[in-house]
Amino acid sequence: MRRLAYVALLALAAASLGSCRKSQSTRDVIARAYDIEPDWNDSSKLIPLNYSQTQGKRLFYTYCVWCHADSTPAGPSNRSNLNPSGALANDGATLNPMSNEFLRNMITLGGSAMGKSAMMPPYGRTLSQQDIDDVIAFTRAIAQPPYTPPVRPGPEYNVK
Repeated sequence: MRRLAYVALLALAAASLGSCRKSQSTRDVIARAYDIEPDWNDSSKLIPLNYSQTQGKRLFYTYCVWCHADSTPAGPSNRSNLNPSGALANDGATLNPMSNEFLRNMITLGGSAMGKSAMMPPYGRTLSQQDIDDVIAFTRAIAQPPYTPPVRPGPEYNVK
């Protein structure tokens, strides 16, 4: 009798362990929801994202997608209603020549402070500097053509 109870207990434990693995698998999928981004030009390609880029993606889809993408998870963006319209976040031809410092200042201070569209609000009091760096990292990751960092430092590092 005792042996039968022991076998029944093991069977129950094994069944519950199996269900834990299944819920763990579901949890992993949810936890990893932000570590890839479909290529905006070819949805069959996936772009892997590191932690900073992943955080930037989360912030981008919260604050920036409405003006810097043609569509949003909720449907069409507001980009077509803007004049001038903001650059697409993956527009490497436009954004790649801009330094990280310039992009950081534009996001922090707003478009008009940097000679760009006054429609872009300043996010310096909404986002931390790390948040802004993460958004920049995300846009660099999805850029087409791909972003390549400058070979040598910019003028702020020149010693006279």
